Amino acid sequence: MADIEKARFTNLFATPLLAHVWADSVELNEQLKERILEHARRNPGKELTNVGGWHSETGRLEFCGQAGERLIAHMREMTEEATLRLYTDFGKRPERMNWTLHAWANVNAPGDFNKVHTHPGATWSGVYYVDPGSSDPAAESSPLHLCDPNPSRTSIFFPELSSSNVLIKPEPGLMILFPSYVPHGVLPHRGDRPRISIAFNVRKEPFP
Repeated sequence: MADIEKARFTNLFATPLLAHVWADSVELNEQLKERILEHARRNPGKELTNVGGWHSETGRLEFCGQAGERLIAHMREMTEEATLRLYTDFGKRPERMNWTLHAWANVNAPGDFNKVHTHPGATWSGVYYVDPGSSDPAAESSPLHLCDPNPSRTSIFFPELSSSNVLIKPEPGLMILFPSYVPHGVLPHRGDRPRISIAFNVRKEPFP
C-alpha cells in the first residue's frame, strides 16, 4: 500500500436536509385542503416571494383547526430529529432547545411560482405538501428548487461532479427540512389543479 493511501479524506461544509412522508398524511391532507381553500376564498392573502398564487398570513395555522395543530406537531418532531442527526454527525448531543415556529399556506394556480429567496431570521426552513396539484403522478408538479448556498464551488471546482441546483418533486404528505440559509424557490406550476403547500420557519431561541 502506498503511503499516500493512508491520507484522510472528507467533505467539508455539507448542507443537511431531512425528508419524510408522514403516515397520517392521507387523512390529514383532506382536512388541511378543505380548511386552506376555504380560508383562501375569504382572505386576499399576501404578496411576498410569491408571483401570483395565494400566501396566507404567518402564524400557527389557526385557520386549519385540529389538523393544523397536528401538522405543527409534525414540524416540531421533524425539527428535533434533524437537529439530533446534525449534532450526531459532529459527535455531539444537543441540549434541550426552545423553538419559535411560524407557518403559512400557499396555493398556486397554473403559472404561479415563488422567487428564489432565503429566510435569514430562522434556523431551519421547511415545506409540507398537501396537494402537488397534478392528476398525473409522473408530472414534475412544480418542484421545489434548492440552490447551493456556495455557488462558486459548482462553477469552478469540478463542475461535472456537482450541481448548483436540486429539484425535489412534491408528493402528498412529504415534508422537507433544510437550513434557512439555503436559497430556494418554486418553479411555475404546470398542474391541472391548485398546488397546495405549507411552508414554515423554525428559530432556535436564543437566536442564533
